[in-house]
Amino acid sequence: MKTLITSFILTIPWIFIFFLKLHLNPLLLSFFSGLAIFGGAYILATAAEIAEQDIPKSFALAILALIAVLPEYIVDFYFTWMAPKRPDYAAYALANMTGANRLLIGIGWPLIFLLFFLKKKEKILFLHKRLSLEIGVLFIATIFSFFIIPFNHLTLLHSIPLLFIFFFYLYKSTKGGTEEKEPVGYIKNFFKIEKKKRWFIMTFFFLYSAFAIIIAGPAFGDNLVESGKLLNISEFLLVQWIAPLASEAPEVIILSIYTLKNKENSAFHAIVSSKINQWSFLVGSLPVVFAISSLAFHSLPIDMRQREELLLTAAQSFFAVVLLSDFEFDYKDAIFLFGLFFAQFIFPSMHIRLILSGIYLILAALFLIFNKKKRSRIKDLLIAPFK
Repeated sequence: MKTLITSFILTIPWIFIFFLKLHLNPLLLSFFSGLAIFGGAYILATAAEIAEQDIPKSFALAILALIAVLPEYIVDFYFTWMAPKRPDYAAYALANMTGANRLLIGIGWPLIFLLFFLKKKEKILFLHKRLSLEIGVLFIATIFSFFIIPFNHLTLLHSIPLLFIFFFYLYKSTKGGTEEKEPVGYIKNFFKIEKKKRWFIMTFFFLYSAFAIIIAGPAFGDNLVESGKLLNISEFLLVQWIAPLASEAPEVIILSIYTLKNKENSAFHAIVSSKINQWSFLVGSLPVVFAISSLAFHSLPIDMRQREELLLTAAQSFFAVVLLSDFEFDYKDAIFLFGLFFAQFIFPSMHIRLILSGIYLILAALFLIFNKKKRSRIKDLLIAPFK
């Protein structure tokens, strides 16, 4: 309970700075907004743990993932909203989105395994079969994403199936079961409270954490970008990597908290859910925001660089789905994902992006050809969301 109280305290300095509009050194602004994100993420994780006992776990973690990724939405919506007036911002919106997507898999998934290994000294993380809904939906969203790549624009016609995929997933997540394990630690104290009061507290935690993350996330990213500019780092790379790293901070913190609490399956559940809502709802929303901002049915432009980024992101996502298809994640999988991600980070050239896209797809094909277990399960994953 002390940690939860501390988390609330961590958010307070930034709330004062935000509403008083204090102008401080970018380093200090990054520090205090970062503390608010950390505190908000812990409160959010607590709310989700409480919710898992009363509502379907998949739905609770889907809400957690959606709130955790709010800073990413704010950044992307800002770039998209400004794109009709500043055309270069269209590339920034897609760069930030693809960068964040690849960060989730390239760093987030290996991080869960690393913390799991350090905690339990086990070489294979066995995933629950109930994750089949998330993996199946991600598989469907990934397959559709390949059909976006040939186009010069992201259109409202792309939005319709992407938004449908997300809301279909959200609906299906409400049909799962609640957490059957006995709550442990300070969480069990909330179940000594009357259900109506517990729901009020849980809702307050969700809303407060969302508030803290929303007001702190963009400032954290902006000030990290400003620091990068002082070091003469490419603005495009800052938007693609530094800003997404900042906006993904709540998710990284949450998955770390869950894994260190021996809830590594919940950590994977949450991060795959985050990938789904970014790959469906976020991408599907961008043409809508662009059309509203331009006051016309205009489509968000996609240049050659962004088509390469979309291809690489889709290829990584496809490979990741294949890795999880047997519901096992081991150190080799983690090394594959982190190593290939690190290569694209170190060598950000067109040729490397195309080569890595090919490597992802070839590796996925080889796993499916030579691993009978993965090959048989991948078919089941496609129909899992419809059961």
